[in-house]
Amino acid sequence: MAGMAPEGSQFDARQYDEKMSQINAEADDFFTTYDEVCDTFDAMGLHENLLRGIYAYGFEKPSAIQQRGIVPFCKGLDVIQQAQSGTGKTATFCSGILQQLDYGLVECQALVLAPTRELAQQIEKVMRALGDYLGVKVHACVGGTSVREDQRILSSGVHVVVGTPGRVFDMLRRQSLRPDNIKMFVLDEADEMLSRGFKDQIYDIFQLLPSKVQVGVFSATMPPEALEITRKFMSKPVRILVKRDELTLEGIKQFYVNVEKEEWKLDTLCDLYETLAITQSVIFVNTRRKVDWLTDKMRSRDHTVSATHGDMDQNTRDIIMREFRSGSSRVLITTDLLARGIDVQQVSLVINYDLPTQPENYLHRIGRSGRFGRKGVAINFVTRDDERMLFDIQRFYNVIIEELPSNVADLI
Repeated sequence: MAGMAPEGSQFDARQYDEKMSQINAEADDFFTTYDEVCDTFDAMGLHENLLRGIYAYGFEKPSAIQQRGIVPFCKGLDVIQQAQSGTGKTATFCSGILQQLDYGLVECQALVLAPTRELAQQIEKVMRALGDYLGVKVHACVGGTSVREDQRILSSGVHVVVGTPGRVFDMLRRQSLRPDNIKMFVLDEADEMLSRGFKDQIYDIFQLLPSKVQVGVFSATMPPEALEITRKFMSKPVRILVKRDELTLEGIKQFYVNVEKEEWKLDTLCDLYETLAITQSVIFVNTRRKVDWLTDKMRSRDHTVSATHGDMDQNTRDIIMREFRSGSSRVLITTDLLARGIDVQQVSLVINYDLPTQPENYLHRIGRSGRFGRKGVAINFVTRDDERMLFDIQRFYNVIIEELPSNVADLI
């Protein structure tokens, strides 16, 4: 099954590559490449106290994107950095921002936009941890929280604001967030933000920022809309690219289970439950309604699971993620919406109860498991209707996904 090419596959890799090479050819006239590599954090010329924060956070050796991406950002260059989820993009721009802040000026000097609340809060945490010895003041402005509380914190003064486009634009419009001192602007997961329809808001925010602002665009894929943004708002940007064929899913063992029919998935999952609960696992489904349905079904069979999706209020989502991070809940059921906000060190098993609807999203889901050198396992439930998508995913990432062996517990 895994090796057969279905007729009229929706995702045409050749077409994609042609399109990308056309985009890249146009882009090449516009970008300069930046190839300098720093093998260690010590070689990057960073503040002593920033280095202390980096090492205290647990980083020892910079990842590929960090080796190439931190220095040009610290130099104040506009950068467009493309690399897979989980390779250390967040720490790259956090370090670049922390290096350049004037800590004596308690005004917003850097603005970071992210597509989901969870990711914004994750970035805020990393920024705060890396900047621990620098005394950085960071605030996350996201929907689902008190506007008044945001206004109070902003008026008391922060160095960095991380947020989702809607709330950030609202704060700028109300003049609670003053743009006058903003000298760095970062779009994280730019591809995701644009596909979510935030383009107009991002453009509106750009218009309110000082014209000399340094721009950093970070993205796993580089769709035409992202390049259009770079053309409009960046000057002589440097491009740092970890190419698609280097976007490995290395260290993550991937399997499929042939479940034939949708209605057989639940029993299959329950059979795997003991294995799931040994470790920390994330189960992806494609709709919010299905999150609720699957959660109820699992609980009715006495399996302990947590669940989170975009319809829940922020407070509930925070509590659930806290429980999952602490390990008190071990199995989390969620949707793609939250795939990029789950940075849980111990996750070593991802189950795609539903295959993603886009090959690109596969990376964001399972790229969570073996993050940056840690190994993990991904198990894909495949019905007859999914065979084409499984084939597309294998071709897209140039991987072979084998059938799940019976000794799955030994793999984790």
